[in-house]
Amino acid sequence: MWRNVTLLACCQALMQSCNALLIATSALVGLILAPNPAYATLALGFQFLSTMVATLPASLMMKYIGRRNGFWVGSGFGIFGSVFCFLGLMYSQFILFCIGSALLGVFNAFGHYYRFAAADASSKQYRSRAISLVLAGGLIAAFAGPNLANHTRAFVTDMPFAGCFMAILVLYLSVAAVLVFVTIPRPSEAERQRRTRSLKILIVQPKFIVAALGAMASYGVMNLIMVATPLAMSDNGHVFALTASVLQWHIVGMYAPAFFTGHLIHRVGILPIMTTGSLLLAAAACINLLGVGVGYFIAALFALGVGWNFLFTGSTTLLTECYRPEEKAIMQGLNDTAMFAVMALTSASSGALFHWFGWKVINLGVLPAIGIVLVVSFLPMIKGNPSRNYKPAA
Repeated sequence: MWRNVTLLACCQALMQSCNALLIATSALVGLILAPNPAYATLALGFQFLSTMVATLPASLMMKYIGRRNGFWVGSGFGIFGSVFCFLGLMYSQFILFCIGSALLGVFNAFGHYYRFAAADASSKQYRSRAISLVLAGGLIAAFAGPNLANHTRAFVTDMPFAGCFMAILVLYLSVAAVLVFVTIPRPSEAERQRRTRSLKILIVQPKFIVAALGAMASYGVMNLIMVATPLAMSDNGHVFALTASVLQWHIVGMYAPAFFTGHLIHRVGILPIMTTGSLLLAAAACINLLGVGVGYFIAALFALGVGWNFLFTGSTTLLTECYRPEEKAIMQGLNDTAMFAVMALTSASSGALFHWFGWKVINLGVLPAIGIVLVVSFLPMIKGNPSRNYKPAA
């Protein structure tokens, strides 16, 4: 179990390094290639849109061909996507860059199941910790992604940031190599053929509603602020090296807590951790409203990362309590489809919202979504029913 968790954490680290590099550069590439500054984050929007569309098919595919084979299919999309993005930059073709970004999104649709693969390979007692430790692999991305962006952006002298996508190609090839050593059992015949409960019964479960809302809010709030941060820093005169540093601290906040989040969930329950995460997301937005100095950006993005970790890890753990083995493909796929729909919307709109309304409106706009999740996750605790805390099964 722990060997697979370690290898999946390596895959997670490589995937998130690519994503960190993309977050640091895609909006700025958009400013170079896009016909209108309002379209600066459109390529990221296509990336998350394709992730949303491919998430459920990826889950259902892996139900029949197995996790590892599915992860290899995803790696192929990542490799071709990085080549398309590189060619888009070299030939100054924004459409080609958007196509490449969409292919990278398909890779992410497969790659986000690393956490579920770890959960499937673990007993209930260790499930939350296995999920958390796989997510902890992203801590490497805190240093690799922004630093790769900073050191490779001028690698191709004729086109800024083209070298970044050469680095991304190498990382996706590395993911395919690591997967050779992962041993995940193929789904059993009974798991593939057994009938599931009706979709209506599955999606009206209180646990699923809380888990899905938590996942959507964690990524939606984080994504809207994170994608707009490079634009806000550039608009306020901060150099790219400082932007990379801020994003590095953000990713540290996202993944460093993963070494103990699973243990905290096992000790105090899922809902208290989700509530704490929601409060930290709100704190991040409030810090951004206080000023636009580098210190404010670092503090806000770090709090944003920790809040995402708590809310997302709690939501993922809660989701694993909502289905039988034969239902995991459809339930995981539905959850992540909803999550990536929010990510696609926030990514595509972040640049336009920043261009039309400014940085403060973006941060004010996330507060109602956080409030909804706080109400949904906090109310069961104040009713005094310990079972409603959804503590992981022992």
